[in-house]
Amino acid sequence: MLILSWAVLVFLAWRLPDGTAKDLAAFLPDCVTTVRRLRRDSRVPRGAKVAVLIAGLWVISPIDLIPEFLPVIGPLDDIVVVALALRYAARRTPPDVVRDAWPGRPDVIDRLLGRRPRGAEAAE
Repeated sequence: MLILSWAVLVFLAWRLPDGTAKDLAAFLPDCVTTVRRLRRDSRVPRGAKVAVLIAGLWVISPIDLIPEFLPVIGPLDDIVVVALALRYAARRTPPDVVRDAWPGRPDVIDRLLGRRPRGAEAAE
């Protein structure tokens, strides 16, 4: 069962845009802050709030599929769950609401959500 759970996590991590998991490992506190802010925002639909609430509970849960003491990969299950919940919420919420809730670098949330960073169109 544990191996199957890891396989599911690897598959879900594979679905994230390139570089996102590495960036999120350094910014997990920003993800938790965003989850908390989106959960309290009245502009976020109920289904999106449920998704981010589940992600928040996953992060604070003492039960992990990958033990936290393992360097680099320890927080991977938390990162994948939060990233997917934020992507789900962002698809059902106005983009500015999610960007306003994100306390970190804007390019990280843009990559997480699968959007081009602002100004990228002008660079082409």
